[in-house]
Amino acid sequence: MNIVRDHFVNHLDELRRRLIVSFSTILLFCVIAYLFIKPITRFLVSPLFTAYPDLASLIYTNLTEAFFSYLKLSILVGIIAGCPMLLYQLWRFVSPGLRKNEKRLALMIVLGATLLFGAGVLFSYLVVLPQMLSFFMGFARHNLRPMPKFGAYLTFVARNALAFGLAFEVPFLMAAATKSGLVKRGYFRKHRLYGYGAILAAGFLLAAGDPFSATLVALPLGLLYELGGLFN
Repeated sequence: MNIVRDHFVNHLDELRRRLIVSFSTILLFCVIAYLFIKPITRFLVSPLFTAYPDLASLIYTNLTEAFFSYLKLSILVGIIAGCPMLLYQLWRFVSPGLRKNEKRLALMIVLGATLLFGAGVLFSYLVVLPQMLSFFMGFARHNLRPMPKFGAYLTFVARNALAFGLAFEVPFLMAAATKSGLVKRGYFRKHRLYGYGAILAAGFLLAAGDPFSATLVALPLGLLYELGGLFN
């Protein structure tokens, strides 16, 4: 009984140490991000000024809005930058109890999911965001002047990046559903018509109804769906 208890306590101590390392790393990256928050913000805001060169500046209407926007952005950047360390510590914690083939599978899942999420975020910023901004800023007229709010714009960019990062997890989720037995093999290939319908609906929702941006969203999601079907 004492051996079991000591073993359990040791595991808890190891988990606590690894969590401390992970969150300390995230906190460090949050601080670093806040120190460089102005160039980070310029990088995120640049697509807006490119889409509408006549825009002079963004505004904030609440005294604390700019500060809290910077703070939230720093935390978001810190979490993203610290995720590799968090995943590494999680891997080090669970790997001793896995068999060799299970270790290889778990490592492939973690790396694959991370790479797909990163690809979705990059696709959102480099491809979709400029087109969406051009569409929305295209409503500006001589009697209709856009005045984007600083905090609202950063929230818009972050939500889109998160949405596309999660959307690019489609192949991983499809493979996981098959491996776990939730669906039978070949299910997604047989029901691809419904899958494409869901992809088109998601494309219009993510692109806020802009047909061109919706196409930009739907095409890679369709390719990812087919990619996930290869493992199904």
